[in-house]
Amino acid sequence: MSSPKGAEKPRLTEKEKKNNHIASEQKRRQAIREGFDRLATIVPGMEGQGRSEAVVLQATLEYMRAQIEERKKLLEQARMQGLDTSGLDLDEETMKMDTTPRKESASQD
Repeated sequence: MSSPKGAEKPRLTEKEKKNNHIASEQKRRQAIREGFDRLATIVPGMEGQGRSEAVVLQATLEYMRAQIEERKKLLEQARMQGLDTSGLDLDEETMKMDTTPRKESASQD
């Protein structure tokens, strides 16, 4: 009456495999689009613009660099006022992050 545990599932046809692959790829692309849309709502100046993913990523990097620099300045001001900032520092890897804005690389002759 009950089917054995090791019973094989029916194999998918090539068309079913292709349709599954297409659906998976569409889901992946949608998740990426939604992620970029979320970034665009967080990064100042990006909301409501027609934009490419490269523009969103570049603006996000610039925003993050500015936020890290601002945090460094605020922590330094707090230390100078004698406040205990232990436990507020970012991890060493983040602190090493190059926070200088990058310029477009010019061709060098």
